Amino acid sequence: MKRRVEEASRERPRLSARQRFAWLRLIRSENVGPASFRALINRYGSAELALAALPELAARGGAKKLPRIADESEVQRELETAERLGFRFVAIGEPDYPFILSRTELPPPILCLSGSAKVFETSLVGIVGARNASITGIKMARKIAAELGEAGYGTVSGLARGIDAAAHQAALPFGTVAVLAGGLDQPYPQENIPLMEAIVAQQGAIVSEMPLGWRATARDFPRRNRIVAALGLGLVVIEAAKRSGSLISARLAGELGRDVFAVPGSPLDPRSEGSNRLIREGATLVTCAADIVEDLRPQQSVLDSDSSLAADEPEQPAYEPNEDERERIIDVLDFSPVEIDELIRHTGLPASAVLANLLELDLAGRIQRLPGNRVQRLPDE
Repeated sequence: MKRRVEEASRERPRLSARQRFAWLRLIRSENVGPASFRALINRYGSAELALAALPELAARGGAKKLPRIADESEVQRELETAERLGFRFVAIGEPDYPFILSRTELPPPILCLSGSAKVFETSLVGIVGARNASITGIKMARKIAAELGEAGYGTVSGLARGIDAAAHQAALPFGTVAVLAGGLDQPYPQENIPLMEAIVAQQGAIVSEMPLGWRATARDFPRRNRIVAALGLGLVVIEAAKRSGSLISARLAGELGRDVFAVPGSPLDPRSEGSNRLIREGATLVTCAADIVEDLRPQQSVLDSDSSLAADEPEQPAYEPNEDERERIIDVLDFSPVEIDELIRHTGLPASAVLANLLELDLAGRIQRLPGNRVQRLPDE
């Protein structure tokens, strides 16, 4: 896999400074997420043209207030701050962007990166678990991360207290990636700043899709967890309560087609209630890295199809939605997620019409695009 990633990286072009500025400005604009970003680039061929079209598209989608487009001065300050702190922005399709992440659904168009991108040439395995981990849990995290390293695998986790931190520490000699829920200049928890510095010093990487200066809130952690799940060939859960973020990571990993592993714990310990339930639901029971390496399914299929955005992607023919179609779509949508294919079948509209209308409704803030090719209506403000 490492050789395959190196070959693919050499073939991928880099954005120009002007393109990078426009891409960053587009993704930092209100109501623009990975799905709408991709649709805009595919439709208009460049971020600059997409930015110019945003107000009209949002208005046609029924926005009560036009979404805020990121100010040029804000984007310039973010770029200058990144340069001052030694961070850099890498866009999907560029050599330093994690190849396996670019092959997943709704990958972040741009990541802020600190450290070495070479770590992404190593096959990674996610390790997550309880923040208030037991001594046994910490030992297991260190053991598995170190054994995976000896077997040629790096580790990816979320830099949280407990299991995450233990896995990162044990994986330092072999390569480890920490994914933050906030901006790279707003690490959480602060006590793990020395660990961040050690990761960078030992040629690992710290990444985030969030803007510099962004302090993580509760809703940001599931987004962080999805990147953790996507960067690994599999995900190991060590101590997870029944309503923990680690279970969200496991669900996301399963949706991405990743192998999910769980270390069994005492049935008397609430910290193991969630991880034990994962085993009952089909996760692979593991007690050492050998169990993981043996059972990891080949994930080469994620590298076979090139679905990444390209800086010079040609403009696509634009379907012009109409108000009747738009209202027809919004009327049948619920506040629960619906698959887009089901929406197309139910409305009887052409796929191009549904997708064009969903883009405008998304930019207007009336719907939300979700993983699994799903969409849901948002409450009117």
